[in-house]
Amino acid sequence: MGGSLFSSSHFLPTLVIFLSSTFYIINSSSAAGRPLADKASTEFIRTSCGTTTYPTLCYTSLSTHASAIQTSPKLLADTALSVTLEAARSTSSLMSKMAQSHGLKPKEGPAMRDCVEELSDSVDQLRKAMGEMTQIKGSNFGLMMNDIQTWVSAALTDEDTCTDGFAENTMNGNVKTTVRARVVNMAHMTSNALALINSYASFHN
Repeated sequence: MGGSLFSSSHFLPTLVIFLSSTFYIINSSSAAGRPLADKASTEFIRTSCGTTTYPTLCYTSLSTHASAIQTSPKLLADTALSVTLEAARSTSSLMSKMAQSHGLKPKEGPAMRDCVEELSDSVDQLRKAMGEMTQIKGSNFGLMMNDIQTWVSAALTDEDTCTDGFAENTMNGNVKTTVRARVVNMAHMTSNALALINSYASFHN
């Protein structure tokens, strides 16, 4: 009876210590593995972004998603397109608010309205491309990828058209500065996304 009581009184603490030690070892191994995996992912992103026209913007916009991207060209293209779509929606919303503001100069009003229309089209093109990317399949890969590339290219053209509307020197001012800064950044992200999509298409082929 006494021996049984002794063993049971020591069994639970011993078990707790054993489980805690085991958890620590497993957790430490996982924690040690994560930096290596993250390093491989960030290097993959850095190398891939080196093939784009705007590599610094590419890396800064995608490196925070390294754990999701891993070292997959498909996930890299997906993420680049998703981040670009998010930026496009944000920029389009800002431009819509600016177009409705008072105090626009005579030439700024029409240019803003045209820009809002172009950016709305750009968002729509990117949204369609994103939807297609999530459903792309082996048997129809070529056809679906062609659609995606066409849509993203069209989105880039829309963004460039918006900035062209503010190219005149007579339109210098805060509105032009804001529009060009936001839309040019959006266009650069779209350009990078298209480059990574093209790379993924080449890799798949």
